[in-house]
Amino acid sequence: MVEASVSMADLSMYTHTSGQLDRLCRAVGFDPAERRHLDLLRGLLGTAGEASVFEPPRVASNVADDTSPIEFSVAFDADGECVVRLLGEAVGDPGPRDFLDRVAAEYGLVTDRLDAVADLFLPHEERRGPFTLWYSLIFRPGAAPRLKVYLNPQISGSTMADSLVSEGLRRLNIAEAFDPVIEYALRRGDLDNFAFFALDLDDSPLSRVKVYVSHEAAESEDAERAAELVPGTDPALIREFLALLGGRKGPFDGRPLVSSYSFVEGSGHRPANYSLYLPIRSYVPDDEVARARVQAILAQFNFDGTTLDKAIAAVSDRSLRDGVGLIAHVSLRMGEFGSGITVYLSSEAYQVLPPRKRPALSALPALR
Repeated sequence: MVEASVSMADLSMYTHTSGQLDRLCRAVGFDPAERRHLDLLRGLLGTAGEASVFEPPRVASNVADDTSPIEFSVAFDADGECVVRLLGEAVGDPGPRDFLDRVAAEYGLVTDRLDAVADLFLPHEERRGPFTLWYSLIFRPGAAPRLKVYLNPQISGSTMADSLVSEGLRRLNIAEAFDPVIEYALRRGDLDNFAFFALDLDDSPLSRVKVYVSHEAAESEDAERAAELVPGTDPALIREFLALLGGRKGPFDGRPLVSSYSFVEGSGHRPANYSLYLPIRSYVPDDEVARARVQAILAQFNFDGTTLDKAIAAVSDRSLRDGVGLIAHVSLRMGEFGSGITVYLSSEAYQVLPPRKRPALSALPALR
């Protein structure tokens, strides 16, 4: 999967991840001459992109389990479109906004909303929690890239998270959204917590403010209740999604389930979309099992499973039985502005995590 002219000893983070990203984009129909996705990746990685993947990282990132600062995803949309996304952290920059400041003008990014909440989520003191600022780069064939930023509600400690989200929503003129989110998604005390506060960096009518809530040791019913806040969601789809991918109704006592709500202009206190994220790598012994489960859920939604296999092949050529975490998590999207499935793929730049022992057939749960 690596170009023959690059020796393994010289393999840099940029060479590794740019090859993965380029193959992934071509797998969903990008023009081979298109370069903007690679230019953005190079800019995001900065000097960290020059470092060898065979040396310990200068800065360990929480984007991926192996401390890589890059994770890929493919979104299967109900309208038939496939979108490639990249989640990344600019670990090569001294300041979390340096990358954004470099590319904002070139890509016509709108930072007004980020500027309005920056002092809440980007304090000058040393960061707390797993991250300060993450970027999502969104690529569609024949279209200009779009960007989104993820901010950390835990940046000033867990006790301040609710206050930061509440004030952030107030500054963005959707203060009335806070109480319903608390009512539907944060009902179980310390088991439910704000995980991300995200902003689209464009001024389109569907530009989103998103809040994410993690649900420790959740049952299916907890996700179903969280989804009730959004008109048009279907609890039966949530149950089926969790049963097929997670192999259980609950409790999901590995990595937590995560809910997200998308607010767009004019939606008021009711979010327009709901997404549920399952960290499938915590609930399978290896990626071969993960692939089979994802193929099953794609078939339930009438998506073409061959695209998934092309995406996996674009990112890795190892046997899927030889590790767990290449297929990191899967999300279900429902609501007014589109539905679909998104599959997240690790770059595994630094490490392939070993598989777990497969359970005996008699120990497998019965799915209902």
